[in-house]
Amino acid sequence: MEYKIEDVTGTFQGQILKNLGNNEYVIKIDSQEHQLKVLSMNPRGIEFILDQKYHKVKYLENTTAQMNLVVDGIPMKINTNSKFAEIVYKNTGGADSGDAQTSLRSQIPGKVVSVNVEDGTNVKKGDVVCVLESMKMQVSVKSHKDGVVKKIKVKGGMSVAKNDVLAEIE
Repeated sequence: MEYKIEDVTGTFQGQILKNLGNNEYVIKIDSQEHQLKVLSMNPRGIEFILDQKYHKVKYLENTTAQMNLVVDGIPMKINTNSKFAEIVYKNTGGADSGDAQTSLRSQIPGKVVSVNVEDGTNVKKGDVVCVLESMKMQVSVKSHKDGVVKKIKVKGGMSVAKNDVLAEIE
């Protein structure tokens, strides 16, 4: 999986190479192998030893595209998929095809948490139209172009499937 730390120019690849048992692993970060021992893990954070050095991570917020956390006392934002914005743009009507120019579509199945615009609202490309929740993560669905919201097709609490039309933007 690819990760990017905010304000750091590059991305890095991380993967588990081997489970040694007893919460110990051999992991690979980019091209280097490391020894990892997980001491404790819960919904609030994780404590671990990486290459014989103790670390503590506290989770502050987690969305599909980004994690806000504190690592050894230093606040960080990690983009969990550096191409997430491009994927969302493509899957919400940003591609040049048929009604994709007006239809803002759901890129994931989920529940509508909030609708941030009304019929007739002027929006700019990138404005949040609604927020979806899927797998306990919230995703902001943004306008794929400048225009006027012709019709909102969803309401708060409603469930949507992937590719459902959320709004018509002209």
